[in-house]
Amino acid sequence: MRTTLDLPDPLMRELKARAAMDGVKLKDYFAAMVREALLRPPGAAAAPARSPAPVFQRKNPDALPTLPVLSNAQLGALLDAEDAGQ
Repeated sequence: MRTTLDLPDPLMRELKARAAMDGVKLKDYFAAMVREALLRPPGAAAAPARSPAPVFQRKNPDALPTLPVLSNAQLGALLDAEDAGQ
């Protein structure tokens, strides 16, 4: 069945891009999305596209990490020593 939808341009571009990345026709991609939405129980949220990024906590958030400050000569000496196997 044919129908006409009025979608915002950014949304349409995203749909086209995702269909292309999946290697399917836009109409097939859209139909699969609608089918998936209809299979969910009413009021159920869509599954997240991917898991959230992990969050790491420092033991002491007030303490800033300290890194040694090296001059170019010191850094060069360290790299030369590493290359020489020392």
